[in-house]
Amino acid sequence: MRKIMDRVRKPQPLIKSAPNTSSQPESNQNAKPIDNPIETPHATEEPQDPNSISLSIAKNLQRLHQIFEESADVATREFEVGTEATIHAFIVFINGLVDQGAVNLNLINPLMNLDRNLEDMDTMALIKERALSIANVRATHSFADVVDAVLSGDTVLFIDNSRTALIASLRKSEKRTVDEPKTESVVRGPREGFVESLETNIALLRKKMRNPALKFFTIKIGRETQTEVCVAYLKGIAKDKVVEEVKQRLQRIDTDAILESGYIESFIEDAPLSLFPTVGNTEKPDIVSAKLLEGRVAILVDGTPFVLTVPYLFVEGFQNSEDYYSRPYYATFIRWLRWLGFFFATFAPGLYVAITTYHQEFLPPALLASIAAAQEGTPFPTMVEALLMQTLFEILREAGVRLPRPVGPAVSIVGALVIGDAAISAGLVGAPMVVITALTAISSFVTPSLTDVGTLSRFSFILAAGVSGLYGVMLAFVGLLTHQVSLRSLGAPYMSPLAPSTISDLKDVLIRAPQWFSLTRPRVIGVNNPNRQKPNQMPSPPDDQKGKK
Repeated sequence: MRKIMDRVRKPQPLIKSAPNTSSQPESNQNAKPIDNPIETPHATEEPQDPNSISLSIAKNLQRLHQIFEESADVATREFEVGTEATIHAFIVFINGLVDQGAVNLNLINPLMNLDRNLEDMDTMALIKERALSIANVRATHSFADVVDAVLSGDTVLFIDNSRTALIASLRKSEKRTVDEPKTESVVRGPREGFVESLETNIALLRKKMRNPALKFFTIKIGRETQTEVCVAYLKGIAKDKVVEEVKQRLQRIDTDAILESGYIESFIEDAPLSLFPTVGNTEKPDIVSAKLLEGRVAILVDGTPFVLTVPYLFVEGFQNSEDYYSRPYYATFIRWLRWLGFFFATFAPGLYVAITTYHQEFLPPALLASIAAAQEGTPFPTMVEALLMQTLFEILREAGVRLPRPVGPAVSIVGALVIGDAAISAGLVGAPMVVITALTAISSFVTPSLTDVGTLSRFSFILAAGVSGLYGVMLAFVGLLTHQVSLRSLGAPYMSPLAPSTISDLKDVLIRAPQWFSLTRPRVIGVNNPNRQKPNQMPSPPDDQKGKK
């Protein structure tokens, strides 16, 4: 993109060619890649600004030819405006990004059949206001805007003897249909998910919140890709300081390409070298809407269905959108299971290694004898067994993810069964270690957003347990916890509302309080309007006495 903009600012010498005044047919099928332009007698003076549009249609076409040289997908269509065919014009667009049927019907056909006298009139103003039946049309005097519009999929109209070009939005809407995200399926709740189109994703959020306070700020990032990035927030709820900080961090990004929201995440997170994520991501519009209503800020990136949310807290990894659509008691029970599953997946292998290696007195005699019998004859220490089995499991999981969808799950399940049974039969590992590995694997899937954190922490605890037993596990845990409480996400403490403790926010951490009890928004984020709803809305049965009256 930088090379293209340099050419826009520094036009190359004009390459002359023979004039061509023949009228083109209405159909856009004759559109051709940019070639040597036609000469016309209307060019009288050159603009002082090299970024301005020339009066000469030939020079404008020649300039586009120089900018988009060796670009076979960029095409032009030359024609005459009006039935008297007195004004030369051409359009430029990219094949595959525009709806050519709409170009023919709404752009070329009205201009070629325009029967008004165009002499001594503002031709561009007349065309924009009277001739074109296109909803989104804007004028520009900048060649840089023209190039950006063409690369974005718009169609640009030039006419002779005018320094103005019209940019018409006639893009082809080829995109994936809105469907349920594969990574965030639910039993109850909305099943729609974001897609790779930024316009569609913005529309999904607007449909959820019909509120003029929902604001969208768009910026282009990436010198070569010019990727559209959108910041969404609720004005009056989100703290202005947080919104401005997000905008400033995005504006500071200076890189050649943004291909996915993960690129943005690595540039704006508070602790880029930390094991723990300080920027959230999701594919579901209802989750993003709920976070916006809590005062958070969302970042949408064109070309990816994953939307970033900030600030992001550690406790959000244990929350699910379905919690708020289910009964509070069951949702609280499931949330406790998530906490239990995360701690089991993180600590179980390390504790097993520590107890069986250094602290056998913690085990009942019968269980200790069973484990000793299973471990008898195995060639590796318990720590090596644990590292080996965890590594094999991660390999199988990665293979299941990367293989084609019909084959991947079968390979991961069958591979785990076959390898586990073969390892026990060959005497490489003991049966208890296989059981611990299997339970760890299942528990790690309970909190998908924290899977990578749990995996790396698990290996650390195994190594600490193999070296120093339970003392090593405790020391590693204290170090990890100290690191967690030191983290911040856009100014919000990462471990809040646990540390520092905020009593009013605990109603949505270890439990899921009823909706009528959730009177305030999370205070730790620092919202402008903390009140969510009116008090005293707990439902109650009708008064029988009043009913009789």
